[in-house]
Amino acid sequence: MPGTQKASYVRLDKEKAALALVDHQTGLFSLVQDYEPAEFRNSVLALSAIGKFFKLPVVLTTSLSMGPNGPLLPEILEIFPDAPLVHRPGQINAWDNAEFVDAVKKTGRPQLIISGIVTDVCVAHAALSAVEAGYDVFVVTDASGTFSPSVREASWIRMSNNGVQLLNWFSVACELMRDWRNDMAGLAALLAKYMPAYGNLITSREHTLAQGK
Repeated sequence: MPGTQKASYVRLDKEKAALALVDHQTGLFSLVQDYEPAEFRNSVLALSAIGKFFKLPVVLTTSLSMGPNGPLLPEILEIFPDAPLVHRPGQINAWDNAEFVDAVKKTGRPQLIISGIVTDVCVAHAALSAVEAGYDVFVVTDASGTFSPSVREASWIRMSNNGVQLLNWFSVACELMRDWRNDMAGLAALLAKYMPAYGNLITSREHTLAQGK
């Protein structure tokens, strides 16, 4: 509508963004009911692979990992063996933990990509706190899970209304990439691994190129 104030488009930038993975713990995965287990695990690992591909600074955190919440998903540790891992002794909101906040600050990045379990608590609380602290915050919807679609959608509304941008892992990859000429083969291989349908597209492209030789 004429006269309506529009927010500026804040794009993810691989030179400005850091990635925070919050409470992707083996015990907590059982709480995720808004996505199929295999689909959700794939999205979490896809986002992790994207972080590694673009060489983003990464901060990992767990909550009560010695209890029923369990350890961080082992595959994440394999992807980021050297990333700071903050074991919170009790704080529900990761932003209430000084070690976690310090690790985020040390990345020196003004943009923070967040995903985790559960969306309405561990993700939302940290994301809203990061916005309040002055970060541009991007929550990855399909790499964050919770008890039901209705709980998820209410969380999305709350975060979006308070300045958090919502996007999926594929959108993260494409926005960080900006231009296919940067490394088409590398990103295409990553996408094909976690999105089989995209692998079919890449195969079709390679066949077309081969036919043109």
